[in-house]
Amino acid sequence: MSAKPISFLGGIDPDTGKIVEKNHDLQGENVKGRILCFPCGHGSTVGSYVLYSLVKKGVAPKAIVNQTADPVVVVGAIIAEIPMMDRVDIQKIPNGAQVEVDADKGLVRLLEDS
Repeated sequence: MSAKPISFLGGIDPDTGKIVEKNHDLQGENVKGRILCFPCGHGSTVGSYVLYSLVKKGVAPKAIVNQTADPVVVVGAIIAEIPMMDRVDIQKIPNGAQVEVDADKGLVRLLEDS
C-alpha cells in the first residue's frame, strides 16, 4: 500500500515493473504480480500505455486498488485487462498485507493470514 499517487510514465520502469519515482514510499519495490494499492494516479496520459506495456512484458500488477480512480489509470487498466477497484479506503490495507480482489463483485478483502 502506498500513501502517495503513482505515475506510470516515469514512475515505474516499463521493462521491469520496478517503482523508480524518486522519494516515493514504494521506490525500489516491484509491481509484478502484486495487488497495487495507492490513492490515485497522476501524470501523463501515456501512463495508460505504460500499464498495457507492463502486461505485455509480464511485469504488471495483478490488480489495482485506488481510493479515487484517475482516468489515466482507468484507461490503462481497461486496455491492459487488469482488474481495478476504486472508492476503497486504502489506509485500512497495511503494506504487504495479503489482499483478495474480486472486481466483478466489487470486493476487496484482507486475508486472515495478513
